[in-house]
Amino acid sequence: MGQEAHHHHALPTSAAAADAADAAAAVSASPPATRLFTAGLVAAWYASNIGVLLLNKYLLSVYGFRFPVFLTACHMSACALLSALAHAAGPGSSSGAAPRRRSQAQLARVAVLGAVFCASVVSGNISLRYLPVSFNQAVGATTPFFTAVLAYAVAARREAWATYAALLPVVAGVVIATGGEPSFHLFGFIMCVGATAGRALKSVLQGILLSSEEEKMNSMDLLRYMAPVAIALLVPATLIMEREAFGVVVTLAREDPNFIWILLCNSSMAYFVNLTNFLVTKHTSPLTLQVLGNAKGAVAVVVSILIFKNPVTVVGMLGYGITVMGVVLYGEAKKRSK
Repeated sequence: MGQEAHHHHALPTSAAAADAADAAAAVSASPPATRLFTAGLVAAWYASNIGVLLLNKYLLSVYGFRFPVFLTACHMSACALLSALAHAAGPGSSSGAAPRRRSQAQLARVAVLGAVFCASVVSGNISLRYLPVSFNQAVGATTPFFTAVLAYAVAARREAWATYAALLPVVAGVVIATGGEPSFHLFGFIMCVGATAGRALKSVLQGILLSSEEEKMNSMDLLRYMAPVAIALLVPATLIMEREAFGVVVTLAREDPNFIWILLCNSSMAYFVNLTNFLVTKHTSPLTLQVLGNAKGAVAVVVSILIFKNPVTVVGMLGYGITVMGVVLYGEAKKRSK
């Protein structure tokens, strides 16, 4: 932990640079093969995360496929299918070892997580229908704020004051960005905030529900159990809310054979987002993932503005910048208070 002394008085940007440097140092210290593997992982993580985001936006806004619930159902089906395949093909499936029995209580907890997860993904996709990716990402960056608030509300988990102070710019930035967002849409904004709060709630609940040793599940196991729950919720929801989705899929597939490929690609990418998230965390550290996440939002914003050419304002970008700075500060404050 010795190398953390040098960013006490550093500016947040150089602290982030130092974190990135620490991460880079950790990578460069390893043998070249591992280094290549890690770099490849990070690249795959970026590609799948940003790819899913932009493809979702493309389908929901540009392509006019206005069925966020159905789209989420496709994603979850792909996740369920691919994680089941991965599990079947994975090590330990044929070795004759008895599979770990999951208790009823634990499966119930996973079902709760699955429901929260599902609601947050749906809200996020609904918000993409109404909001530009750039604004969606700015709101999404406030996840640490919701996590801190919910951790206190649900688990009475307190952070140091400095940590809470760092959350002020996180929220202030989004408030500023909201004022400066030319394509602001209230319903989309509410959905986006809901999605962000849902993500935070899932991570808080995950920490509580699956904290004991015998219940620890890695995120891929969790996904394997959560995806079917999500499908069970999403299929009826699609039938109720978006009954015409299936017809539209058939029509679009007839008109444009590529549509099915876009949908399949988009859905399988949703699984790879989860897979690369898990692998990056496993092979680097949660901190690295956080640093990458801050950068990912910025990259996604730039790429989406270039692709979708949504109008942006200086005020909006300034707000987003303040939020990202707040998130970086928050990460630093949290690290220090440990």
